[in-house]
Amino acid sequence: MDVFNQLASHKIQRAVIKTVDMHTSGEPTRIVVSGYPKLNGNTLLEKRRDASDRLDNIRKQLMLEPRGHDGMYGAILVQETELTKCGEADIGVLFCHNEGYSTMCGHATIALGRFLIDTHDEAVFPKRHSLPYSTKKHITELRIHAPCGVVHVSVPTTPDGNRADGTKPVSFISVPSFVSKRNFTVSINSKSHSTWGTFKEHNESDSHASTRIPIQVAFGGAFYIIVSVQDLGFDHLDEAHLPEFQQAAQAIAYQARSADLTILDGTLFHHPKEEDVSFLYGVIFVEDHRNGTTNTSSNLNSRSETGLCFFAGDQIDRSPTGSGVCARVALAVSDGAGTLGMNEWCTYHSLWSRKSEGDGFRGRAVERFEDGSVLVEVQGRAFYTGCSSFVAPETVDVLGKGFSLT
Repeated sequence: MDVFNQLASHKIQRAVIKTVDMHTSGEPTRIVVSGYPKLNGNTLLEKRRDASDRLDNIRKQLMLEPRGHDGMYGAILVQETELTKCGEADIGVLFCHNEGYSTMCGHATIALGRFLIDTHDEAVFPKRHSLPYSTKKHITELRIHAPCGVVHVSVPTTPDGNRADGTKPVSFISVPSFVSKRNFTVSINSKSHSTWGTFKEHNESDSHASTRIPIQVAFGGAFYIIVSVQDLGFDHLDEAHLPEFQQAAQAIAYQARSADLTILDGTLFHHPKEEDVSFLYGVIFVEDHRNGTTNTSSNLNSRSETGLCFFAGDQIDRSPTGSGVCARVALAVSDGAGTLGMNEWCTYHSLWSRKSEGDGFRGRAVERFEDGSVLVEVQGRAFYTGCSSFVAPETVDVLGKGFSLT
């Protein structure tokens, strides 16, 4: 244990970053609790830029191999932001992944909700003991300042108010979600992707043919493209076709970004208030079980969907994607769809959460604004997987700085 203690207790002449690891529906969250340098900037978005410009080597060390992997996700706690100073938030956070930094993350918010109630270390969370706790409902409320805005989190708590009740789901209400573009079409070359079911007929008759794929674009704290698996020619989502879905996500994202620049004048992924969140974050393929599509290997109710989300550097979300749920709820309740009513719950699964009952997310729209945007409540559970003390790489350790297989 001597080497272990030396590495964990700063007795070596290298920086040590300590983390707590959790998962939400299988998707990891590596929470940085100490050792991260002080960020420069007066606002959270300025601190985010500083993290990206000056300290991105730390993100790479924590997210990529050999300490992480292409599917790792992180949360860097920011104790002081412009909104914590004025009393509008309790703590800030920067979300990070294999490619960079995101504006919102639902699965990490659920994990943070549990962790921030469990911790009583004021160096980690200075405002922990000022959080409102309902002795009647056994709920603790906190406000997390994410790059997209303030996220309101409700955490079931033990009767003494000291710890989160991990048997019950954490819920959050994010910033207003809205539909950016409905039924926009992108053209995909049929010859290049002839293995996809919807392209086989085109490939047989015309090697230069392209297929037009309808997409929906919605914002749930980040911008997503949402695509029905049936429109790609698949009957349902399954792990056997992950390579094909990955190719589809790449092709659709490329065509949508190109169209946004050349045809739509930058309006496809435009946020009316925050330019820093105005970019495409992910592509979600959806299998809707309300339209007669049923996966017999899973026990899915009549108000459920399964989704497969690709984001950042072809990263696959193991969870149902919390901010993606917000976007999909906004799409479902918007005018012209009507597939989900206000305050009506729907269960959202990933390919992996649907194998285990109770591990999906639930989402519903709780408030609609005059501009058509909605506030969405999302529920899910998070669990601890471990804790680590990571040391900075030695000077000659090039691979220790972080690398990716792709």
